[in-house]
Amino acid sequence: MAGTDGVKIHPAVDEGIAPGRAGFQGGVLSCHCGIDPVKVRITSQTSHNHICGCTKCWRPAGATFSLVAVVARDCVEIIQNSDKLEIVDRNAAIQRHRCRDCGVHMFGRIEDKQHPFYGLDFVHTELSSERGWSAPEFAGFVSSVIESGVDPSRMGGIRARLRELGLEPYDALSPALMDAIATHVAKRTGALPA
Repeated sequence: MAGTDGVKIHPAVDEGIAPGRAGFQGGVLSCHCGIDPVKVRITSQTSHNHICGCTKCWRPAGATFSLVAVVARDCVEIIQNSDKLEIVDRNAAIQRHRCRDCGVHMFGRIEDKQHPFYGLDFVHTELSSERGWSAPEFAGFVSSVIESGVDPSRMGGIRARLRELGLEPYDALSPALMDAIATHVAKRTGALPA
């Protein structure tokens, strides 16, 4: 098995995973601008928090993976400097809204009502000073970190470190989320009753 000494995943999990807090009801996410930051209020606990290796998700400098969770879109409110937000790629399924000054992604929204995750927004809880957000549960799209420049020879150590942290590595999403996608498609096609 590849060694895990020195393998860095993300600053929020490298020293261990903080548990979520019962009754936690959200907080405020702030971009990295020192003056006039974009602020987004989340009025609920997040779910399906995970480490993501895709090259579309924002990650802090030096992190191998991003940390992303979902929350109902009606629980996301821009409360400060909305004029600084821009959509990274209007053609992407997840329209990621970032601060045009510092580049930090504040939330990702799915506008396609036929998408299995329509109604959920994707957020980066490490942008909040509040503690108690849902803990990461798994690692998704792990192989995709190679696309961001990670040497393939490091993957054994990365997967081993993820498992040490209790984050099962997948090259898609977790089985529960993949089942949710397949169920949505089956209901749309009539393979399962709606």
